[in-house]
Amino acid sequence: MTSDTPTDFETKPPRELQGEDAAALTEAELNVEPGAEGEPNLKAVIDALAARVNELETEAKAARDQSLRAYAEAENVRKRAERQMAEDRQYAIEKFARDLLGVVDNLGRALQTVDMAGRDKLDEPMQRLVDGIDLTSRELAQALARHGVKPVEAAPGAAFDPNKHQAVAQIPSIQPAGSIAELFQGGFEINGRVLRAAMVAVSAGAAN
Repeated sequence: MTSDTPTDFETKPPRELQGEDAAALTEAELNVEPGAEGEPNLKAVIDALAARVNELETEAKAARDQSLRAYAEAENVRKRAERQMAEDRQYAIEKFARDLLGVVDNLGRALQTVDMAGRDKLDEPMQRLVDGIDLTSRELAQALARHGVKPVEAAPGAAFDPNKHQAVAQIPSIQPAGSIAELFQGGFEINGRVLRAAMVAVSAGAAN
């Protein structure tokens, strides 16, 4: 073996695998100035890597927060849509039911007039007519109730509720002051929402 031939111990690995070149490449990528006499500035490299890790963690946290906010907003939109759909189904017949209240009122007035005159005084054909009106009124009330339309409680002596009752007068009455003294027109509600307030007179208490 000649002196010109390098031994195995003298053979160096390819340039791209040498530690000095790798450190220099890392410094270049991280914009780190090399150390004294061209040696790798390991502390600067570590600091730069740590700064980059912190930056990536901050970006990841911001992306996660943004995704959570987007998910929360989507959930809120979904819940609002579900509530709106449920409300639309619940009050779908509100306008139609309000239009039928006039029919309910007229049937009630007809029966009230007959009762005031006395049903026992009617002849048989008229009695059958009144019975038919009474049956129609009952069936209409039952049909409305199946869809959530029910009368508002407004009997004399009941507590006055400004959300459900419309006071049109205040009169002396045997009923407690502030309660309902007389009902002028029935009120209705649909699934808990007032469809038409009951028109009532409020008691001012017993007359002196």
